[in-house]
Amino acid sequence: MTSPQSSPESSPPPFPFPRPERRTHVAVSGPDPRLRGRERGRLLAAAGLNGALDTYDRLFALGGITPGAVRDDARRALDAVDAFRPALREQIEGLAEGAAVEPWRIAALNARTEILARSAAVPPGECSTIVSEAGGSPVGVQTWDWHVELGPYWHTLESSGARHRYVGLTEHGILAKIGVNSAGLALHFNILGHRDDRVGGIPVHVLAALVLEEADGVEHARELIESAPITSSGSFMLFDASGTALLDLSPAGVFEAPRIAEGLHLRTNHFLTETPAAREKTWLYQPDSGERFAFLRDRLTGGRPAPLPGDALLHQLITGPDEPPVTCVPAPTAPLGSRWASLATILLTPATREARILDGTPAEHGTRPWISLRA
Repeated sequence: MTSPQSSPESSPPPFPFPRPERRTHVAVSGPDPRLRGRERGRLLAAAGLNGALDTYDRLFALGGITPGAVRDDARRALDAVDAFRPALREQIEGLAEGAAVEPWRIAALNARTEILARSAAVPPGECSTIVSEAGGSPVGVQTWDWHVELGPYWHTLESSGARHRYVGLTEHGILAKIGVNSAGLALHFNILGHRDDRVGGIPVHVLAALVLEEADGVEHARELIESAPITSSGSFMLFDASGTALLDLSPAGVFEAPRIAEGLHLRTNHFLTETPAAREKTWLYQPDSGERFAFLRDRLTGGRPAPLPGDALLHQLITGPDEPPVTCVPAPTAPLGSRWASLATILLTPATREARILDGTPAEHGTRPWISLRA
């Protein structure tokens, strides 16, 4: 699928942790958001939701965040969601009802990025995203990198009943993360860090659900994002069949980041625009994020015409032991909070409204199962 020029010189070591034999898939539909949430909660309760709750409890505790603070933050986040989009609160509360857990527990999962921003002890994982506009029709690929302990607790998703149907990947209990909707809008999602990140606005994962449910295209998505109360940080790579926009989201505002080359966008985990970068939590992300960005930029633009088409992008994310960890394989002996892993690899094609999800690292594309979904 790619030329020898774009192939990595070495491959990462084998993935050292067990994975589920079969990945959970959740399909929900219906016009009532609470009932959709309730059905999702019922399905996820049987798929290990309590394991996700327990793991996040451990991560919050590792970050020095007390159970009372988690509960209070979760309730504040839920109130912020209710003030902006009551239907999304209905989904969260319905999910809690279906799973027979207290609503604040599910709200804490959806606001996990904002709650973890309280602590520097549990930094975010390392995600890398590339979008190519080859042939005038954008295609995107991303690694989703996070704590390996959460490897069993994510699922593929089909959700119908809001303005748009969408498909993609998210964690147990969290409304949305990465996907494409029936209007042909695709969303890749990376976490960033700003010194003013806090609970109080729309959690970035809930904002992802809003965009996938409601946005008709890139410009509509931008309008929705700019209208939302945002008090935390993330990167939304938005693209449809005719255009792209890479956005830095932060408490300082929403800013559009530049391409690395004609027809190519690249994102790791640091701000690419000046205003939010001035108050970045550089101690969380650097030098790793900058090293991955520079490595991928050079690989993508050095010695070949840009942009790259289709599946050729996947191979750009494969790295070996002596390269920046774009393909992220955890050390078996590392402690909780330090074992980052490429839990999944996602290819999005908005022209066909398709999400292809590899249950594994980019280097495992020939040995691990792909899941194909269409909105």
